[in-house]
Amino acid sequence: MMEEDEDENGEEAQEYDADGNPIDDDEMVELQDDSVQGFFTHKEPVYDVALHPVHQNIAVSGGGDDKSYLWRLYDGEQLYEFGGHTDSVTQVAFSVDGTYVASGSMDGKVRVWKSETGEFVCELEGPDEVVWINWHPKGNIILAGATDSSVWMWAVPSGAFMNVFNGHSGPVTSGMFTPDGKKIVTVSEDASLIVWDPKTAAAVHRITSEDARFHSDVITCLAINKDSTLAMTGSADGTAKLVNIHSGNILGSFENHTDAVETVGFSDHLNLASTGSLDGRLNIWDVQTMQLRTTCEHKGPIIKAQWHKTQPLITSCSADRSVQVWDGRTGQNLKIWLGHQDAVLSFAMTNDGLTCVTGSDDGCALVFRMVDN
Repeated sequence: MMEEDEDENGEEAQEYDADGNPIDDDEMVELQDDSVQGFFTHKEPVYDVALHPVHQNIAVSGGGDDKSYLWRLYDGEQLYEFGGHTDSVTQVAFSVDGTYVASGSMDGKVRVWKSETGEFVCELEGPDEVVWINWHPKGNIILAGATDSSVWMWAVPSGAFMNVFNGHSGPVTSGMFTPDGKKIVTVSEDASLIVWDPKTAAAVHRITSEDARFHSDVITCLAINKDSTLAMTGSADGTAKLVNIHSGNILGSFENHTDAVETVGFSDHLNLASTGSLDGRLNIWDVQTMQLRTTCEHKGPIIKAQWHKTQPLITSCSADRSVQVWDGRTGQNLKIWLGHQDAVLSFAMTNDGLTCVTGSDDGCALVFRMVDN
């Protein structure tokens, strides 16, 4: 008996669109939607998404509509709309215990709300344009990096200004508290890395492009290992560097990409690190030997990659519209999620690694789940 999708010669039948035009395989892929839920209110690019650290069925998304929204994963229901910005919301983040949720905007402001009630808490001003925000890993202190080369720190809920960190000469592209909360590390378009003392705002270590072993171009991204001992930087020069945070020494260089490195990360479980590039490759490295272990490939530039909290797996998103899950040990592809109609700009994984929330240039946030094929 002939299968429905085969013609009389036993070959796969050609599929046609509503206008009678043949649909090629690539277009068929674009129509696939693996998502189990979504949030569609932004209608402008969704630049960032984050998950509540305790109640992991709650997400926040920020977008080009100058707003962020708190919503539920299981039914896509909006809980709260957070406004007050006059430009795109490019950063959203929950405080360490989820009490507060913050949005950072190109309007130079960080706004904070209570996640449980949606109550507005404070507006933090100082930077000219917020590039990134980061909560302290142990308390209600928030950090923001700006295009004017400054980094600001405030206390929440009071909104009290605590410190400003000046030392870069270009936009601060990434930054964060170390996991132990004792230091701050920032990187900049000026190709410099600075380790700061949060209490005094003094620069403890500074590495610049004057050191020939360091980056020769814009630093795009930063990661710190769980022990707060190592920092990894990715650059438009196509390399990633490994730095000892305590000594300020450059330990080595990861070199295998043919285009800018856009995302870097450390595994919490294995001595592995990752670099994702505009060249479409996600490289997995042995931190100890600095050797390339395996390469995972997208069909387009990689925008973000993140190791799973509880497993040696890594998820990546790309301009090829997909989100993919890989085994960090072997490079084996475990899952490809499709559903977006444009580049996937951001994602967040639940702690168990089973659910992924994404934000895309197509104006949608989608929810994907790991299920057996």
